[in-house]
Amino acid sequence: MKILVTGGGGFLGQALCRGLRERGHEVVSFNRGFYPALEALGVRQVRGDLASRDAVFAAAQGCEAVFHNAAKAGAWGPYRDYHLANVVGTEHVIEACRALGIRRLVYTSTPSVTHRATHPVEGGSADDVPYGEGLKAPYALTKQIAERRVLAANDAALATVALRPRLIWGPGDNQLLPRLVERARAGRLMLVGDGRNRVDTTYVDNAAQAHFDAFERLAPGAACAGRAYFISNGEPKPLREMIDALLAAAGAPPVTRRVPFGVAYAAGAVCEALWRTLPLRGEPPITRFLAEQLATTHWYDMAPARRDFGYVPKVSIHEGLTRLKAAWTAPRAVTG
Repeated sequence: MKILVTGGGGFLGQALCRGLRERGHEVVSFNRGFYPALEALGVRQVRGDLASRDAVFAAAQGCEAVFHNAAKAGAWGPYRDYHLANVVGTEHVIEACRALGIRRLVYTSTPSVTHRATHPVEGGSADDVPYGEGLKAPYALTKQIAERRVLAANDAALATVALRPRLIWGPGDNQLLPRLVERARAGRLMLVGDGRNRVDTTYVDNAAQAHFDAFERLAPGAACAGRAYFISNGEPKPLREMIDALLAAAGAPPVTRRVPFGVAYAAGAVCEALWRTLPLRGEPPITRFLAEQLATTHWYDMAPARRDFGYVPKVSIHEGLTRLKAAWTAPRAVTG
């Protein structure tokens, strides 16, 4: 098939493009930039912005399915920027599917759409964990709006499904792990609370596998059509243990500092106020939403994904860490 992947140049996006090419599909990636790694995979790249309806339609021409993975992520920024990319961009993808006769849409969502302050989630599924209310982060809010619209678009002509992978990590990550390593080496990495809160994470190949499994089962009237699913490795770990394991794989020191939740939350409120009123660049070091996320237990039930489209994680956390260590140290061995 000819398949469009939005955001194919990102961490998960590249895994999706690689897996689809391995399965024999022709892949078009819609990106804002150009990625040599995609060119090496034989992926055709179309550059453009999700906020441009014409650009999205041009990229989707001739495609038979869409993996809508692109989004504006982050902990800070103007709401308008998140709305344009995550809500308006998703509306353009849905419109393109309708207009061009594309019958399958797999949407990459996030568990953050269900965030509720410090309310823990222990083994919940999308069937019993409600959408969050009063979301403080524009990313979570706009992703929730977009997910709702994707699921509402499901009908006899267009089958849709939303997947919510939790904390994706692995070789090729140029966001989460590099930031953790940089802060750990500088002595600036701190836990919020005691770090014993259990959290789910997802090895990148498992996150991609869930998308392929859902795609293969997706059709009008299918069990997964019009539904959302949490995705993870199904191996919840205490946050401190998981962070230290990732740092060890990258050859970085473990986290040794921690701050009480109340202090972190108050600091987040102060930082948000400063970043709103002063011309400060980048993201605040802490926000209220981030403090809540870091201090709260979040792990999920994989049974619905297994039942409806056969998702079973193939790479354990232990194996994933082994692969991550090999990938992280290999370039140093070559250039050293």
